[in-house]
Amino acid sequence: MRALAALSRFVGNTFALWILLFAVLAFYQPAWFLPLTKWIVPLLGLIMFGMGLTLKAEDFREVARRPLRVLIGVLAQFIIMPGLAWLLCKALQLPPEIAVGVILVGCCPGGTASNVMTWFSRGDVALSVAITAVTTLLAPVVTPALIWLLASAWLPVEFSPLFMSILQVVLLPIALGLVAQRLLGERVRLAVDVLPLVSVVSIVAIVAAVVAASQAKIAESGLLIMAVVVLHNGLGLALGYLAGRLFGLPLAQRKTLSIEVGMQNSGLGAALANAHFSPLAAVPSALFSVWHNLSGSLLAAVFRRMSDGSDKA
Repeated sequence: MRALAALSRFVGNTFALWILLFAVLAFYQPAWFLPLTKWIVPLLGLIMFGMGLTLKAEDFREVARRPLRVLIGVLAQFIIMPGLAWLLCKALQLPPEIAVGVILVGCCPGGTASNVMTWFSRGDVALSVAITAVTTLLAPVVTPALIWLLASAWLPVEFSPLFMSILQVVLLPIALGLVAQRLLGERVRLAVDVLPLVSVVSIVAIVAAVVAASQAKIAESGLLIMAVVVLHNGLGLALGYLAGRLFGLPLAQRKTLSIEVGMQNSGLGAALANAHFSPLAAVPSALFSVWHNLSGSLLAAVFRRMSDGSDKA
């Protein structure tokens, strides 16, 4: 078990490399990964179940202890990224399926990878986990509402099916994880030790499946989509940091806000796009998953070197 936990830590620490490697493999050998498309939703549910296993009462006490900072993070998450997505789609006059895919990933809550990057950057991990937990719990209502509001100009969007999908693949698995944690007690610690391995394998499989299913479209429009993804992510990271500065937050919280805003639950975006729109609409989420882990790792390395003395508020 100790060897498996060590392998899990290694795979978790090299997350970005595995996503990049398998995205490239799926592009050049799509037939190898096409069978994975039917597993996208179950794999996302598995990731969310793992999140439920790791959530603690302290994560929600943080909301009560510092409600204003959590509220700032939640509002920044659900205003900055959806707003940027809509502006980029309008400014670049993106085709409808790509536009919906970009807006969809922008409307998703934060992902658990942001908590890891926050820890590495010496940010406020408790605040990061609290923001991720709250945005994830709000996602069944807020995400479909934002997608309907912003993406309806490009393609028809129905609120109810999106709401039910997020309920099934996000809230239900998290609830089951919380129940399992309560029933198993300390025994759940064994499962938690290998969760990074399970999460990385699941996300890598989701990304590979989406890339394989849309290989031809990526070959045709991949550079355009990648450019939008890089802009979306980069502006989100920058505006998240500036939002923290605007509200006078200390450096650790500004780092946290930057990473929380800029890093999305792209696995959820890919699953929703694949289920409700088209494989092409899932491509922005897949490429976002590849890119935001790379950019997040680089930014965390920069943030790690920053101290309050090197960045006066």
